[in-house]
Amino acid sequence: MYTKALTDSNCYGWLADLSNKIGHRLSGSKGAELAVSYTQSELQKLGVDKVYLQAVKVPKWERGPKEQAYLQLEGKKIPFSICALGLSVATPQKGLVAPVIEVQSLDQLIQLGEAGVKGKIVFFNRPMNPEFIETFHAYGSCVDQRSSGAREAGKLGALGVIVRSMNLRIDDLPHTGMTNYGDTPMGQRIPAAAISTMGANQLSGLLKDNPNATFYFKQSCQNYEEVLSHNVIAEITGSVYPNQIMVVGGHLDSWDLGDGSHDDGAGCVQSMTVLQLLKKMNYKPKHTIRVVLFMNEENGVKGGIKYEEMAIKNKEQHVFALESDSGGFSPRGFSIEATPEQLAQIQSWEALFKPYLIHLFRKGHSGTDIGPLKDPNIVKVGLQPDSQRYFDYHHAANDTFDAVNKRELELGAAAMTALVYLWDSHN
Repeated sequence: MYTKALTDSNCYGWLADLSNKIGHRLSGSKGAELAVSYTQSELQKLGVDKVYLQAVKVPKWERGPKEQAYLQLEGKKIPFSICALGLSVATPQKGLVAPVIEVQSLDQLIQLGEAGVKGKIVFFNRPMNPEFIETFHAYGSCVDQRSSGAREAGKLGALGVIVRSMNLRIDDLPHTGMTNYGDTPMGQRIPAAAISTMGANQLSGLLKDNPNATFYFKQSCQNYEEVLSHNVIAEITGSVYPNQIMVVGGHLDSWDLGDGSHDDGAGCVQSMTVLQLLKKMNYKPKHTIRVVLFMNEENGVKGGIKYEEMAIKNKEQHVFALESDSGGFSPRGFSIEATPEQLAQIQSWEALFKPYLIHLFRKGHSGTDIGPLKDPNIVKVGLQPDSQRYFDYHHAANDTFDAVNKRELELGAAAMTALVYLWDSHN
């Protein structure tokens, strides 16, 4: 499997096409629909038993012209790199200007109350915690300010929100990501943008010396009605248990600043490669192996939700699901959601993977798109690549094809194929 993946797979070429010929694949965009057509066509070329599209309604949000921001200070305008957060509303047409209040957490925001927040721009500036060796833990420790900051600040009368990018590296690239307004009426939503880590440090320092300075930002993003899109599905029918389904997948949509090579073009082409390698080896799986390229993970998870809805409607039985959505870096292992007995079985294969430098087999979160799958006996697994560089690129303009290493990408596809083979042949 590893030999085929490293010498005779389309994995890297598929990613080159998605990234360089199609580009970003934001839900509802032309790029997303081109990616649906492209991957459907490429999967059909593999000669698998079925390739089809599953319709799903998805949000449509457009960023608009490049955002602008500066701090007004003693007659000077000090510019900052920002980007609108996904699903954010726009500022007024001429932009928004107001005093800035810096906070480190949602709790601190609530303690300030309306008296401390009303009429201001709230600047959330809690960094990812560098003490966490696993960077997804660092991300999880601070992402609430991006996902919930605008909603909570708006309740207190804030005019807008600026959020420190979720990035351990200090650079001048703002990182987008979804903000969630919950049930806040459209007319009461406030604009939200991310500021680069370098900009956040600079802004924080300037505010300490100039607490009365005002901040200006302008963004012209728009939300539209939901539009029709698709999950892309391909499968090899099981030779013994055709009605028992093993899913392998990633999400086809991406943010719009880069081309989504790591997030999650890598996971999509690795999943496609699983089918390609099984076909090249003439392996006839016992269970039905189904690749699903989910639409709309980034700003709604509508593809994952629709897939589970249709699985229930069609009375499908899912026994295994594997997701790749942590970048195309060197694989280190798997995080597993399973019963103790199922976990023990997968861990018993650890010695087979050690020669390939894969050592992580433990209980943990598997993936967002396979999360909605609720079959009681399903095993859910997430590929875990080395994560130290992932958030340098996550949701930023540098998430581009040149940031992905061909060999690392292919090693991940091989690891996924190996685990699928082992589970299929032993159950």
